[in-house]
Amino acid sequence: LSPSRKELNLLNREEVERWFKKNSPDVVILAAAKVGGIHANESRPVDFLLENLKIEINVIELAWKMGTRRLIFLGSSCIYPKFAEQPIKEEFLLTGNFESTNESYAIAKIAGIKLCSSLRKQYKFDALSLMPTNLYGPNDNYHLQNSHVIPALIRKFIEAKSNSTSVKCWGTGSALREFLHVDDLAEATIFALEEWDYDSKSAPKDENGNKIDFLNVGTGKEISIKNLAEMISEIIDYKGEIIWDTSMPDGTPRKLLNVSKIHTLGWESKIPLKIGLEKTIKEYQEMNYLK
Repeated sequence: LSPSRKELNLLNREEVERWFKKNSPDVVILAAAKVGGIHANESRPVDFLLENLKIEINVIELAWKMGTRRLIFLGSSCIYPKFAEQPIKEEFLLTGNFESTNESYAIAKIAGIKLCSSLRKQYKFDALSLMPTNLYGPNDNYHLQNSHVIPALIRKFIEAKSNSTSVKCWGTGSALREFLHVDDLAEATIFALEEWDYDSKSAPKDENGNKIDFLNVGTGKEISIKNLAEMISEIIDYKGEIIWDTSMPDGTPRKLLNVSKIHTLGWESKIPLKIGLEKTIKEYQEMNYLK
């Protein structure tokens, strides 16, 4: 079962409770969230904090109360400090200040992680969390101001190809980012459900030998936003100029996840960035053609 937003409003506790009573799910994967790029996070911090807290409390608490056997909560790499040592280990959580442009989103996601951890500690509820890096893929939000960087760039270059000799991109282009195709995340989530036994002696541990209940999920590879824009431009065959608007923020200067713990469990990403971008761009073009 995977109810759409129209079928189930996760912000409404009564609706969520009725859904749990009716369906009695054995396993829950909480992937729903209020998400957006730098502009959206910075301009609507209350929305990102309140809506994500409500979704997490409603779903995670009710899954526990209604007898769900296992839950996976999807967080975000935004939870880590802005200037964390790279690549970022799970142990670096709450060791420094957040990036100011997405602080509300990060705080909400950390609350979800800690709720899962606390339910496991106090009530033995089998709740685990995955922290994916920046995601991209089909059915994304392609709004020019509120979307994440890849869908925004794809739309900009496709629209500019037919009517503009230049494309304006936000920031300096120097920020480094890691990108994971959503199909890889889907595989990682199923893998975690099937292979990650928190109570096993071989379960992932932190640097002090203590078991951990959240894992990074990424590729272990990074690219500058400038090189990303050039790669997307090349795939789309855009011949115009790329202009960098340095009045807009870059966000966190670098954000590369250490994925050694999930690699030790046996999972690695499979989709190279360029192949994933080619597939995503084709899907976006076909989607617009059908409209």
